[in-house]
Amino acid sequence: MRYLAAAVALLAVAVGVAGFVYGEADDSPGLQLLSALLVIGAVAIGVRVVRRTR
Repeated sequence: MRYLAAAVALLAVAVGVAGFVYGEADDSPGLQLLSALLVIGAVAIGVRVVRRTR
């Protein structure tokens, strides 16, 4: 379960970074904000899962 959560968190970070880059190229502050929130949320959930399994 821990590996699945880590994989999902990494995928969410990758999608968030791609959205942030695309939002910057398209000059879309809303997309950049949502992408940044996605990355922050994925990192927080990943840290939470790792801390719970220890």
